[in-house]
Amino acid sequence: MSELSHFDEAGKVRMVDVSGKQESVRRAVASARVLLSADTLTKLRSNANPKGDPLEIARIAGIMAAKRTSELIPLCHQINLTKVNVTAEFSETGIYIEAEAVTSAQTGVEMEALTAASVAALTIYDMCKAVQKDIVITDVLLESKTGGKSDYQRPSDGK
Repeated sequence: MSELSHFDEAGKVRMVDVSGKQESVRRAVASARVLLSADTLTKLRSNANPKGDPLEIARIAGIMAAKRTSELIPLCHQINLTKVNVTAEFSETGIYIEAEAVTSAQTGVEMEALTAASVAALTIYDMCKAVQKDIVITDVLLESKTGGKSDYQRPSDGK
């Protein structure tokens, strides 16, 4: 296993120094799933949710969250995001969320994409809890990242 970069030689927590890194375009995509009952999905598809359209509200919440990641995750760098896009779509078992974050910086945007997907999922939960109590948020994960030292692509398994 490679060294954990958020610890110094003495084992103390630190923010990683990226000042020596070259700026490059970095992109990350993360996803999450919100598992819902058939009854809840029927209500959502017929726009019968008492709190409105959770998919659209979740998209906006995810975008807003990506922009605040460094305030939520203690050792994250503040970075200028050049793009954030969040999609939320129906699947057989609930809602599939995908979040994309892009920057031109010295560090990556994985945490911003993961934060966007997570908060979008939490927003779906919040907006649907009045009609279903046993909602499950699952599979919050990094799908891909490009730029920086190495790229990553999760093997595809479908939505």
